[in-house]
Amino acid sequence: MVLTAAKNEKIFYVSGIKNLVREYAERGPAIRKRLRDFVKVWDLPDEKIFSELCFCICTPQSKAVYCDKAVKGLEKSGQLFTGGIEEIRNGLTAVRFPNNKARYIFSARESFSVSGRVEIKKTINTADIPGTRDDLVRKVKGIGYKEASHFLRNIGHGGDLAILDVHIIKNMVRYGLLDRTPSCISKSCYLEMEESLKRFSVKVGIPMGELDILFWSIETGVIFK
Repeated sequence: MVLTAAKNEKIFYVSGIKNLVREYAERGPAIRKRLRDFVKVWDLPDEKIFSELCFCICTPQSKAVYCDKAVKGLEKSGQLFTGGIEEIRNGLTAVRFPNNKARYIFSARESFSVSGRVEIKKTINTADIPGTRDDLVRKVKGIGYKEASHFLRNIGHGGDLAILDVHIIKNMVRYGLLDRTPSCISKSCYLEMEESLKRFSVKVGIPMGELDILFWSIETGVIFK
């Protein structure tokens, strides 16, 4: 008996869902612990919240672990809060496009500073996270909807937002949520893809925030941020 392509695809899809649910059962406790860590970040001082924003500014086309190390180094030296563009740029070792990202970080620090001190938490409306995301994209140079979603998740307020990086999009293609990897993502396209991922999340019974980390950990082998 020869299966048709459609039947083969259906069998692959069902098998893939079973594997995904099995992976979730194994990784779920660690994923939920990581999400609880993100929630705790919100209780930290504004400087820590700003550091998370800087981490997300650095992530496009760069490895997250390198971005995290670079931002923590700048934070420890104090240059993240007092350094000029060149000092910040010198700290972005192993981060791609350091010249641009140093300018973005410096600009963001100016935008969120009051009397020489970073005050970012008061600008985040926790009652309207989608609206806050829109505001961040408009206000902060160097971030789009992916980075703004990433930032809000990392400070405990983006559980229902999609962080559509290369790993997540790869899995959306794998599970038939996308026909192919999009060459560029407009706001309307991003929101449409986000809604598609939300529906998939409900279908497989894995909360949106946990599904994102699950996909990321399957692709990278680690649960990070």
